[in-house]
Amino acid sequence: MLENLFDAYSPLFIWIGLGLILSRFIPDSFLRLLGQGLYWVGVPLQLLVLARHTNLSHGGLIPGIAVLILLLSLGLAVIIWWGLQTLTSRKLHPERGKLDLSVDTSNVNSQARASLGSFILATILGNTGFVGLTLTQVLTSPENMDWAVLFSVTNNVVGTYGIAVLIASYFGKRGTKNHWWIQLRDLLTVPSLWTFFIGLNTQFVQLPEVVESGLEQAVWVVIAFALLLVGLRLRTIKGWKSLKISLIASMMKVLIVPMLVGLVATYLGVTGEERLVLVLMSGTPTGLSVLILAEVYDLDRNLLASSIGLTFVGLFLALPLWLVWFG
Repeated sequence: MLENLFDAYSPLFIWIGLGLILSRFIPDSFLRLLGQGLYWVGVPLQLLVLARHTNLSHGGLIPGIAVLILLLSLGLAVIIWWGLQTLTSRKLHPERGKLDLSVDTSNVNSQARASLGSFILATILGNTGFVGLTLTQVLTSPENMDWAVLFSVTNNVVGTYGIAVLIASYFGKRGTKNHWWIQLRDLLTVPSLWTFFIGLNTQFVQLPEVVESGLEQAVWVVIAFALLLVGLRLRTIKGWKSLKISLIASMMKVLIVPMLVGLVATYLGVTGEERLVLVLMSGTPTGLSVLILAEVYDLDRNLLASSIGLTFVGLFLALPLWLVWFG
């Protein structure tokens, strides 16, 4: 098992390490270009290929569970953020009895908005498309891969390029005022949603073997560039403040949420490898897609990059616990 895990994580160390090395010589303009390219071309291509091989025979059970976990993570992120702001306010202004938790976005500066949106994204979005599927393939039986694939697809479509786009669009640093139709426009113009539905509706289309093989290889190229972007961004982390906030988001992502999922699954009678799949998929590191959204919507890149790095470390520490408790 240790050898399989080493093989599964080798690409992470190789490409992220390469990004860290190259970050000394690559300008920020290339990072923005790479993020835009992944958003408009790379990730849509990945979802197109994944959708063409998705088995929908399980119905809405697994997608429903994935959506519930997203909403649970979102609720916890908002509660924790408000709690942190309350503590900070009382330390800075002890004469105040308590902080007014009503959100008046007109009085919040753009950096604070971007940090809040980034904190939420770091907590709710997991790397289910690469890390989650890889771990599931290594640690569970092949018959449980459909659960992992459906969970990953739902996380990408509903989470990353559904809920997350709305959050990123709303909290991103814009020069214009937010309106509901701006979020709706951003959601409807997400290329990944369109390619996913195209992939679902072309499952019956038999492509030439050369084309199918080329598409599958292209997915790994997309993953390599996404990991490279992580390494490039990790080098730019500045300030302990982002690390402290991202540490809290990381603990929620790889420890608190998967533990709650495992306990609730046990209570509902879901055990064995099925339960382990849910725990693994809900506890994956913060998704690489948050960096792509950060480039597109101008979010807090330091907080998101810190969260990705810390959640990868946290996964190594938490994985033995999940195998012992929920395996």
